Amino acid sequence: MTAAKLPAECQTKDDVRAEIDRIDQALLNLFAERHGYVTRMAEIKTDPHEAYDPTRIEAIIAKVRSRSLDLDLDEDQAELMWRTLINWNVNYEKGIIAARKRAK
Repeated sequence: MTAAKLPAECQTKDDVRAEIDRIDQALLNLFAERHGYVTRMAEIKTDPHEAYDPTRIEAIIAKVRSRSLDLDLDEDQAELMWRTLINWNVNYEKGIIAARKRAK
């Protein structure tokens, strides 16, 4: 495995694509790790309505927007990605909790 290159060190489109592929794999690994915690949260919660917590969601979004600015990222794009992730997680949690309640 070759060492990561900084963007300015990439000389070709293939160099850039290789770095994006490396980062995509790291993101997938992190999403998989995060998913384990989301699954555990669904196991802990007892009611499907607990999956949607607007106060918590807005606190997360505020934190993401602030951290994005600190990283010189577009905060609107970061918010869009996190809202998508959160919405998927809420629906996933609701499904797990509801299925567990039906099985009782």
